[in-house]
This record gives sequence, C-alpha cells and structure tokens, in this order.
Amino acid sequence: MAVTDRKHFGIARKIVSNMTAESWETIPHAGLVYEPEVTKFMAECKKLNEGCTDKSKKITINTVMLKVICEGLKAAPNMNAHLEFNRRLVRGCLTTYDHVDVSMPMMLPNGEMMTINMHDMGNKSLTEMTESINDSVRRASNSDMNEVMFEVSLDNTLRGLKKGKIAQTINRLVGSKTGKHKVKTLSGNAKKKYYSIPTTDRLTKHDIEQGTTTISNIGSAYRNFRGACTLLEIIPPQVCAFCINATQKKPVVVQDENGNDKVEVGLVMPISLCIDHKALDFGDTIPFFAKLDEIFANPEIIQTWK
Repeated sequence: MAVTDRKHFGIARKIVSNMTAESWETIPHAGLVYEPEVTKFMAECKKLNEGCTDKSKKITINTVMLKVICEGLKAAPNMNAHLEFNRRLVRGCLTTYDHVDVSMPMMLPNGEMMTINMHDMGNKSLTEMTESINDSVRRASNSDMNEVMFEVSLDNTLRGLKKGKIAQTINRLVGSKTGKHKVKTLSGNAKKKYYSIPTTDRLTKHDIEQGTTTISNIGSAYRNFRGACTLLEIIPPQVCAFCINATQKKPVVVQDENGNDKVEVGLVMPISLCIDHKALDFGDTIPFFAKLDEIFANPEIIQTWK
C-alpha cells in the first residue's frame, strides 16, 4: 500500500476538529428527524421572487428555511440557549437569549467551508436576511481566513487562560507555533496591508464567534441527496444543532374532496435536529415542532416575512 499524500491540518481544520471532538466527548446527543410535507410551501417560496430580476436580491430556499427555524426557536426559547455544566459538582445553568445568532456553515470563494455567525437572524425580514448573507459573502472574498481563524483561536485561548486552563494554553501554543503543524499567518507588509482593510469590508472574529445555534444545509450543497443527516455535532455551549436536508419526492397521505385519505406524490423536506440531553428533553422541543407544523400547514405566512 503506497502513501499518496500527507496534509497537515490548517488552522480552520484544527479548530473544527477540536470543537467537534469536544462535542462528542462532553455532550450526550439525542437525534430527531422531522419530515414536513412542503409542496404548497415550496410554491409559496417561488412567489417571493416574482418580478425580481436582480439575482442578488432573490430570496433563496435556504434563507426561508433559516427564518422558519428561527420562528420555531422563538417559540421554544430553551433551545436557543447556552449551557454551563460542571459534571464534577453536578451544577448546570441554561442561559436563553432574546435574539437568534445562527452559526451557518458557508462555502467560501476559495472552496473552503467556514462557519459564519449570522447575527440576530430571528428579528430580520427575509430581505434583511438576504442582504446580511450577501454581505458576509462579500466580506469573505476580501478576507484571509487564516488570520480570522487565528484571531478566534487566540481569543478562545486567552479566555481559557483567564479560567485557569494553563496546560491547555501551553499545548495550543506548542501545537500552533512549532514544527510542521505551525499555523501560517501574515507578517510584515502583507499583514499591515491586510489589516488596513476596513472591518466593514472583511470578516473579523465577531463574524466567526459562537452563535446561539447552528444550522447547516446539505440540501443546498447537494440537491440530489436522497436521505437525511442522522447525526450532527452540537458545538458547546450551544444546546442544539439543525440540518436542512434536500427536498425529495415521496409518497404522502392527503385527503380528497370527500375527506378520504389517499396516497400521492408530494415533496418532503427532512429537518434533522440534535439536542444536548443534559439541557433538553423532547418536551422542550414540542413548541418548536408545533410552530413548524403551523407554518407548513399555512405556508402563505411567509409572504408576511418579506
């Protein structure tokens, strides 16, 4: 067996691997898959862009689904929360928020995947959400992601040091600044030139910091995917994570004009959810799913969100 390649982790992969490892080491995950019938909902989504000729202003299904999940979270505030838990002392505290900051994985212009914090998405209209996402993409094109991620990593390390995590701090410094695994960041004139770019035109650690929840969309990444995500990492201190799956044709039960059940082909969009069982039980999610049931049963409501 011949080795074909060896690639040492860059800083983005280092951060992702560290956070996901911590997730599975510390969080008891409970997973759910919700499968709404969305035939009428998808038709309403198309209406949102009627008469719009500017591609940058068109409202995507991804944006509408972000809004749907935000509305569900507003109905179930314990899901839009951060958890502090000390297992040794068996002490826990759940902090809820009046806004929804969505950690959203996004494909960057260089082909890399990065999770961007879309701030206060729960209180934005669909048009405002579209503008916010487009602005993040624009600023990402001007950003050196190694620099942004290093800012985030350094900030996280310093906060850990303040909490007395001295060994962790030393290990991270050794891991990022020595040998073949050294993180390469800008220096000299290149660094000066980069940081002369206004923060309104590039991403900063504010754009990468932890949100109140994470929402991924594999349906937008691969529309032909037939299935559903069954497990996804909850990034502490968040207590839940979502995955929007591809819309799929499936047999669904509907009622005919006489009120009798019949089977026909419909559109189903699976939505995967994982919750931190330390903080939440299924009962905490019922208001969330009830809100989504309401939206999908009355999809014309999305026209008021525009």
